[in-house]
Amino acid sequence: MEYDYIIVGAGSAGCVLANRLSADGVNTVLLIEAGPENRALSLKMPAAVLSNLNSTKHNWAYQGEPEPFLNGKQFKHDRGKTLGGSSSINGMVFIRGHAQDFDGWRQAGCEGWSYAEVLPYFKRLENYEGGADEYRGGSGPLKVHRPVPEHPIYKAFLKAGEQAGFPLTDDICGYCQEGFGVLDSTVSDGERVSTAVSYLDPVRHLTNLTIVTQAQVQRVLLEDRRATGVVYKDKGGNTITVLANTEVILSAGAVASPQLLMLSGIGPAEHLRTVGINVVKDLPGVGQNLNDHPDFVLKFKCLQPVSLWPETKGLAKLTAGVRWLANRKGICGSNHFDVVACIRSAPEVDYPDIQLTVSPVAVDDETWSALPLHAFQIHVGLMQAYSRGSIELRSSDPAAPPRILVNYLQDSRDREAMCQGIRMVRQLVEQPAFEALCGEEIYPGENLQSEEELNQCLTNNTASQWHLSGTARMGLSTDNGAVVDAEGRVHGVDCLRVVDASIMPVVTNGNTNSPTIMLAEKLSDAILGKPALARIDADLWTSDNVS
Repeated sequence: MEYDYIIVGAGSAGCVLANRLSADGVNTVLLIEAGPENRALSLKMPAAVLSNLNSTKHNWAYQGEPEPFLNGKQFKHDRGKTLGGSSSINGMVFIRGHAQDFDGWRQAGCEGWSYAEVLPYFKRLENYEGGADEYRGGSGPLKVHRPVPEHPIYKAFLKAGEQAGFPLTDDICGYCQEGFGVLDSTVSDGERVSTAVSYLDPVRHLTNLTIVTQAQVQRVLLEDRRATGVVYKDKGGNTITVLANTEVILSAGAVASPQLLMLSGIGPAEHLRTVGINVVKDLPGVGQNLNDHPDFVLKFKCLQPVSLWPETKGLAKLTAGVRWLANRKGICGSNHFDVVACIRSAPEVDYPDIQLTVSPVAVDDETWSALPLHAFQIHVGLMQAYSRGSIELRSSDPAAPPRILVNYLQDSRDREAMCQGIRMVRQLVEQPAFEALCGEEIYPGENLQSEEELNQCLTNNTASQWHLSGTARMGLSTDNGAVVDAEGRVHGVDCLRVVDASIMPVVTNGNTNSPTIMLAEKLSDAILGKPALARIDADLWTSDNVS
């Protein structure tokens, strides 16, 4: 079996590529996904996020290595295993990151990735409910919902930010990307909008596109350092070989793409030899530079009976589910992250490194069940971590999950920023806007104030925002740690690309689904030999604007 393009992984990037590469009706495209179809009702219901994450049917649920700086804690790294990939199980948050993220990519040697050059692709992917303008797109495949924050806890959050002296922004993805504002979501008419829905469904009918699910790719076929196809096992356990006339494209994500490169003999030579894999191309950066966003949650009693806790119990929960089934309305039609703050941990920080999100219900950290009282929680996410981890093979067996070591809070600067984020949340809830709503600090507790005490809390209870990236990063061929060039082509191997979050040089300032879709849009043009979209030199707010 031969195809022009073979795409491995039908996630946030792979579905975009399948759409764009097959659109002409001429290129033959094979899209291979390890997981099943995305037919489950839970994948449509926005409020079913926790159900999806607690299941392994659509979630790889990789078991991480003991984290040395978090008392050996082992993380479950959630990654989508179905059509749409992580966009089918994630929290549906839509945020692009800061403009300086992309300018930083360009300055690091990634030609064509400045903010002015990626903005046209952000606009191309978007069908924004708030309307098209200089910054937002109005006719793209991905429907983006702009919520109206009516809940009193959301309103208090925004008002308290203003009272604490932080900027307010009309659009966190527009002119002003710093401050407190509304948080968009990939939800439409009460249903999740994954890339399987927005990009894959419209082209499923094309005869030049073949989609294979429940197929685990074993390795990339290589001849004289040229990718010629892949070998996969189908759901029946049969070994299938397929050939690519033009390119093989890995879009399996920040865990599986470097894993497949190494299984194919591309990666750090010494490591490959230790697991018995013949070295085809020594690329030391494969699996290295692992980025993530650490997360810490503060929980507060709510003085008014306005939290969502009662809606999570018994008959109320059942009624909410029935209402959603009937008309896609009610609390089940939302991800319940309607507002956000992107702020700097210190004045000398160039642009936001802390993300705050508030949830109108507090949950147990282990079970994710709602605490049995009216409460809310505020997440502190570190958006610019200095710590770096790695992904390595356990063996040459493709079925063996790789080793994932993030090294959370290895760098003391990460701890300092997270501690400052905790203090900023405490400052926030002391503002007049929260006076009638915010009661006792349930966790970590107001009595814990010192640097040492807060650091111990971080050691014991830091979590992940599940934004793994950077493990096959872009860079110049002269950069020893770079794996691909600025067009996703693997250094030293012909006809092989990587197109997913693994090629990000540094993780973006915010949730990674939106920028992953953007980079797939951009690289689809490069793959097809199309000229890049014209740059947009839009005005941007910076911290220098503060009077």
